Amino acid sequence: MSTEHADDLRTDCTAGAGGRITFRLRLPSPAPARLLLVRRHAKGRPEQESRTLALEPAGSDGEVRAVLEPAPPLAEGRWDPYVLRGPGAERERLRPGLRDVRALVEGCPRDRPSPVAVRVPYATVDGFLAVRAWLRTAHPEVSRVDIADGMVTVHARLHGTGLSEGAAGVLRLRGDKDTVRGFPVRRAGDGFSFTVAYGELVAEDGGARVWDVFLRPAADAPLIRVGRLLDDLADRKGVFVYPRVTVGGSVLRPYYTVDNDLAVEVTARG
Repeated sequence: MSTEHADDLRTDCTAGAGGRITFRLRLPSPAPARLLLVRRHAKGRPEQESRTLALEPAGSDGEVRAVLEPAPPLAEGRWDPYVLRGPGAERERLRPGLRDVRALVEGCPRDRPSPVAVRVPYATVDGFLAVRAWLRTAHPEVSRVDIADGMVTVHARLHGTGLSEGAAGVLRLRGDKDTVRGFPVRRAGDGFSFTVAYGELVAEDGGARVWDVFLRPAADAPLIRVGRLLDDLADRKGVFVYPRVTVGGSVLRPYYTVDNDLAVEVTARG
């Protein structure tokens, strides 16, 4: 059982580019306390995972600190932090104080090894602190999406593996893994790009559909989801809004999913 509002404990946190997150808060009680990170679960399902961190004195005014180190990585998902003030105490959910995510703003100017682990602290819509985590074997990070002349060009950089002969951008119809469209990859410096003609994504009957964007890094390699994870935004679906383009009786637009993966939505015109 958890206490959602308790004393409205507020926690400052600082995110480092290497994945370390430092939590700081003030507790009036001198009793030993711990910080508990719980991976959020689907409704009706038991909690899947948790991580316990020691809260250690960090000042003379009751401030304590917990450090989430880069290793081991957090499983992909959303993690809610709680405080346990002592043995047998109910856990108390934390509200955000100051969030210092400046180290994440520039994205990733360097290559990241596999696995690609990402952590972003953020404020939930109901006013609590949470940590969004991604964990991918490899990851193509979108840097730019250009839309012109009925086409969309995706520019990205691959982390965790390399590009080989036969690499391609692949769009797969959501709900139908056998329906795919492949587009050749062009290398450019430390990145790559591929261009998709919108006309290839429209259904003959003009119906609605969604295409998920992938990269195939080599001719015989499995698909890797393309997205944008390596900066300070935990949720970009409503932040990065791309223009709609009309093709015949359909309207198309790229967008980011709730997991910050890239997709293209097709809807009927009007």
